[in-house]
Amino acid sequence: MNETHAFAMLSPWVDVGSVGTLVLSWMEAHYSAKELARLARPGDFFDFTRYRPTSQLRGEHRQVTVPNTFATYSKRESGNDFLFLRMLEPHAHGEVYIDSILQLLAKFNVKKYFLIGSMYDYVPHTRPLVVSGGAVGKKMQEQMTGMGIKSSHYQGPTSISFLISQRAPEIGMETSSLIVHLPQYTQMEEDYMGTVRVMEMLGSLYNIPIDKSYEARAQSQREQIDIALNKNPELKTVIEQLEHTYEFHSGDAGGDEDEEDNEEDTRLSPEIEQFLAEMDKRFREE
Repeated sequence: MNETHAFAMLSPWVDVGSVGTLVLSWMEAHYSAKELARLARPGDFFDFTRYRPTSQLRGEHRQVTVPNTFATYSKRESGNDFLFLRMLEPHAHGEVYIDSILQLLAKFNVKKYFLIGSMYDYVPHTRPLVVSGGAVGKKMQEQMTGMGIKSSHYQGPTSISFLISQRAPEIGMETSSLIVHLPQYTQMEEDYMGTVRVMEMLGSLYNIPIDKSYEARAQSQREQIDIALNKNPELKTVIEQLEHTYEFHSGDAGGDEDEEDNEEDTRLSPEIEQFLAEMDKRFREE
């Protein structure tokens, strides 16, 4: 493997709308990736009452597929070779799981590690979707800044798998995360708007063409949301306030002397927050 760059997704923590899954599927198909490895005993790490095995009929025979973590690879004719990781959040022996991933990255001389994912946020679908993250390594930090990646200020519960990004620089790897923020009021099983947004970011780094079918699906989803919006005046009001907040945080809201007043103006009203909370509860129940 030549100057390997690794791309990882993590389910279910940061894969809402299946963005990480779809992006890796696109890259694996584009670069004709081949399977490299999987956990020998996934039951050591995963609770199969929470990640359910699936059963399918293949002809006259029933085949059971067990949830696992998979690694695939692609050797390119020129440039960096790629390693792809489809990770599941471990339920047990998390430290051993992290050590296993780091050993794999070191074995194939990975130079850069990207975590690709998605999260729900109070953002409008009518504006370019925000992408946040962090980077370790001077060159990686410069690339993220150049692409307009916003630094993440999140503090709170997280995944044990984020230790990979924390420990990777100790063995000579630069790391970065690309987390796209999806509109909380949409919550689609497969969000192609978010997927295309991440594709644009990676395309600028590696000159990868965006999948036209993904772009078409993203446009179709956007049009469907617009149709629903025109039928729901309450939701239209919500999006108008989200647009105002978005524009303020994008630096379009005025000078520093009015910062305190502007911050007050960009807070969501109690009615809007209640509406979004009720919508979120309904999505979770479904």
